[in-house]
Amino acid sequence: MSGNALRDLNTLPMSERKNDGSSKVKFTRTCNGNTIENVDELEQKGIASVCINGSEAVNGGVEVANTEVEYIESENLSDLEDVDACIEKLLPGLESKDWVLVVESLNNFRRLSTFHREAIRSMLGDLIPLVVKSLKNPRSAVCKTAIMTSADIFRAYADDLVEFLDPLLVQLLLKSSQDKRFVCEAAERALETLTTLVFPVSLLPKLQPHLKNRNPRIRAKASTCFSRSVRRLGVEGIQDYGIDKLIQVAASQLSDQLPESREAARTLLLELQTVYEKSHGLSTTVSEQPDISYWENFCQSKLSPLSAQAVLRVTSVAREGHSDRNHRNDVLYIWFPTVVFLVNVTGLGFQK
Repeated sequence: MSGNALRDLNTLPMSERKNDGSSKVKFTRTCNGNTIENVDELEQKGIASVCINGSEAVNGGVEVANTEVEYIESENLSDLEDVDACIEKLLPGLESKDWVLVVESLNNFRRLSTFHREAIRSMLGDLIPLVVKSLKNPRSAVCKTAIMTSADIFRAYADDLVEFLDPLLVQLLLKSSQDKRFVCEAAERALETLTTLVFPVSLLPKLQPHLKNRNPRIRAKASTCFSRSVRRLGVEGIQDYGIDKLIQVAASQLSDQLPESREAARTLLLELQTVYEKSHGLSTTVSEQPDISYWENFCQSKLSPLSAQAVLRVTSVAREGHSDRNHRNDVLYIWFPTVVFLVNVTGLGFQK
């Protein structure tokens, strides 16, 4: 009978696909090759759906089809009907060896953090390590769902996650530097959410050690996050944090192996130069030579000669480039009416 059941199962058509803002397919699931759960029932329970297409052995004896997980975007998450039951099953589900159940539990964690964040706030210390464990999972479906979970809990808890942030940050930086494009892009979005929502004064010390990581791709992602987070400080925040400390960090990234790191450093240096000049009431135009010497003296007093030279080269080239663009625009503005006038005069002369 079990053989017939499996044959019948393999002839079942794939569940109807829906395009409601989630990526990929819906599917059914087998338990020991004998039962099939209804897709609509799974949705009513708030559980991630799965699609059967072929067969694959999982957990020694449990037969499951090759599955594709539906990645539900945050704005399309639905609330849970039985919150208490879901909370009760959350930890066991995340600890499960059944990867399909882990994905379902991760999506339920996302729903709880979105719609009932206070109900599980006290559990974060137990839940975050299990999300980190899923981020390390070699199965891409589990890994990407864990990345999406990270982004949702950043939105829900922001600064409350700082004490649990280190292991999450390590894995997200690692995943964002991988070759699997869909995992990499999801991790980059999660990091962008992190740097947008977590207070920079708390986040920058967490990012700084990764700027010296042996993996150049991790350094590059950390540099981008660091630069983006510094800009959120604003003029007063940068002054309070310390321009001298920040310029040393940026200068160290200028000679990095990857262009992404160097570009993040250049962006940060230009921001620091602008803040320095505003805080000292200096002009931001190149024509003011005394003002340039203030910035030059500051760089030389805080950096080694070689680093100061590199920083000044970057900031002066950017400033001169900006000035040249303004000058060209002025020339066009002055001469363009004259050209139009001459054309009109010529045209009138031709008509005569």
